[in-house]
Amino acid sequence: MATPTLVRGARASRSTITLKILMAASGLVFIGFVLAHMYGNLKAFGGEESFNEYAEHLRTIGEPLLPESGLLWILRLGLIAALVVHVASAFALWKRASDARPVKYQVAKRRNSSLSSRTMRWGGLTILAFLVWHLLNFSIVKINPAGGETNNPYQLMVDTFDLWWMTLIYLVAMAALAMHLHHGTFSAMQTLGFTQTVAARSRARLAGWVVAVVVAGGFSLVPLFTLFGVIE
Repeated sequence: MATPTLVRGARASRSTITLKILMAASGLVFIGFVLAHMYGNLKAFGGEESFNEYAEHLRTIGEPLLPESGLLWILRLGLIAALVVHVASAFALWKRASDARPVKYQVAKRRNSSLSSRTMRWGGLTILAFLVWHLLNFSIVKINPAGGETNNPYQLMVDTFDLWWMTLIYLVAMAALAMHLHHGTFSAMQTLGFTQTVAARSRARLAGWVVAVVVAGGFSLVPLFTLFGVIE
């Protein structure tokens, strides 16, 4: 009677490892994406022409082999697939941990965990909600909260971040992203076997901080400089 139990336990263990690898791999895809997206956003410091040329290039890249926005939609579909994998893996792992975790252990673990690890779930939901609005604001629908034009990407960006409350929403989302990236980068490196020594764990934590500060800080520059009138 013991063998089936051991087999079931081994299968559950392998399944958990697989979910962690899927979550780590999809998370690394998103880190690559946000770094590239942040670089594109910083084109705003080059002025309207530079920013709009970048936005137009995203739609025409791959032509004539692909139709207009063809490669952009391929990238979008790939990111949607990565998002589904990431969220589904996170939910499955959370459910398993919740079902198996005694209350006392949960309290003890909470005391010893970092703020970024404790806010991963809520931070993820915050980022997801912001992502939906961000796509409606700048990409899929193009909503100008100031009531101005929407066909000029640079002007849409300026109109949006000229509103203090839109900049505040953006900065809150970036704070959530920083926390998520800090713990997520370390967790991904741990899952992929890059934290086997004390020195390696320290480097992984440092990598988490670097990614969090560079990405969230880089994304925050444009709304802040627009709000204060440097970008106009």
